[in-house]
Amino acid sequence: MSAQVSVRDDGAVRILRMNRPEKKNALTAGMYEAMAAAIVATKTTPSIRCLVIAGQIGAFCAGNDLDEFRKAADEGEGLGEPVLRFLHALAYCERPMVAAVDGLAIGVGTTMLMHCDYVVASAASRFSTPFVGLGLVPEAASSLLAPRLMGPRRAFEMLVMGEPLDADRALALGLVNKVTESTEVEPQALAAAQKIASLPAEAVLAARRLIRGDPGEIAERIDEEADFFRERLQSPEARAAFAAFFARKR
Repeated sequence: MSAQVSVRDDGAVRILRMNRPEKKNALTAGMYEAMAAAIVATKTTPSIRCLVIAGQIGAFCAGNDLDEFRKAADEGEGLGEPVLRFLHALAYCERPMVAAVDGLAIGVGTTMLMHCDYVVASAASRFSTPFVGLGLVPEAASSLLAPRLMGPRRAFEMLVMGEPLDADRALALGLVNKVTESTEVEPQALAAAQKIASLPAEAVLAARRLIRGDPGEIAERIDEEADFFRERLQSPEARAAFAAFFARKR
């Protein structure tokens, strides 16, 4: 288990927290591995009836660690197995997932929310998916889930044009269920998770399966996006965009 991911069970609720505040919870391979393991383990832990995914105050998740993306590009790789394990864990998770979002949610920090069943966000939250601006393509099956959630035009605006969303816009588009103050995000997310966990477990599972549809379709899109992502990561466009990004950081 990565030290940058903590897992705590509170009765029937498993709380999965990204804990890399110095990097605004930018995800590393180890963090992806730890999160995937915690999610997959719920399949053999019937006492856990709901998951909560949380970050830190002011930063839910700044996306993938770009240093690791640059290394993957140099080595001719793509998203990498740890990322894909995490995304498949989201797709095949049979426990309801609640997210508690405060502050930045960038890249996979936004797209993972499309797999969640209930999302509480602070009024200060900001959501963005700057994939195409980096010469890449969307991931986490967002090219499938975002059009279903908000319609193809709004999905294009977010996923291709990279237009960011504030909390109220995210609420209006259905990415978020509830907007509240930063101090209330986690208490309200935990209250929602506890309510879900108190419902008849088999009925929740059956209803959720009907609502979400075939997880295999979602996993297939994750893999299809990953193939495009690998190609794009080697492209001159992506290399130029990453070089410009890291030049700005210096």
